[in-house]
Amino acid sequence: MFDGQPSLRMERRLAHPPEHVWRAVTEPDRLGQWFPFAVVEMDLRVGGKIMFDGGGMTMDAEITELDPPRLFAFLQHSPREMPREGDNLLSFELLPEEGGCLLVFTQIFHDRPAAASYASGWQVCLDAMEAIAGGRPVEWPEGNFAHLHEAYVEAFGLAEGVAERLAEQPGEQVGGEWRVRFERQLTRPVEEVWTAAGAPAATLGAPVPDGLGEGIVTAIGKPAAELPAYVESGEQGRRVRWELSRGTGHGARLVVTETGLPDPAGPLQAWRDRIETLARRLLA
Repeated sequence: MFDGQPSLRMERRLAHPPEHVWRAVTEPDRLGQWFPFAVVEMDLRVGGKIMFDGGGMTMDAEITELDPPRLFAFLQHSPREMPREGDNLLSFELLPEEGGCLLVFTQIFHDRPAAASYASGWQVCLDAMEAIAGGRPVEWPEGNFAHLHEAYVEAFGLAEGVAERLAEQPGEQVGGEWRVRFERQLTRPVEEVWTAAGAPAATLGAPVPDGLGEGIVTAIGKPAAELPAYVESGEQGRRVRWELSRGTGHGARLVVTETGLPDPAGPLQAWRDRIETLARRLLA
């Protein structure tokens, strides 16, 4: 965490002097070859603007630190089409070492569930940057990096849910009821996750498909309509909402909440198992 915000730090020893890496990081033509977005223009000075083309979406950034060939940092603003992203502070620090340099990359961001998506993406991008710094052609790996993403989910503890005790209501026993919540970035689009989870089989008034909880389906919002897509269900005072929206990149964001619980321990484990089963299915 940095000042209350999640941060990602990646270090990489490179067999290139800082000056070579500096060119790969700050020259628009070279930066655009490995950065996630093409560089449209760059004013290389503190306070200068960078314009990115994000696949039809225009993004801008402001250079916050510049100390050639040691430090380059900028604040990247996400477009309104990506409201979940928020602003991201990206920093590239180059420390001279015998035979090359140490690159310290830092990203400070808002959306903690996106950390695995960021980390897997930057790992691949930094591989490409290293190739460019060394004068080699970039060889992008095949596939969507889903297994790498899931490895970071485990490493960062992003598969865990949280439990909170709700405020007591008149007539309730001391302590009130519990709510558990999971928020998980997945590697496939909303429509694919909806199908893989068995949500198309959800029918109002019928038992909810096993992967979506327990009890009777009380409400459905399908992906063909406005997102989020969801299935709500319940039994014996317990209420579940299983919800998909667009997440980081091309993947869906899954949010599961269950309320009305006298004890959260069992549901926390049960939902972790269900979500992990779904995530593994999406890797196939």
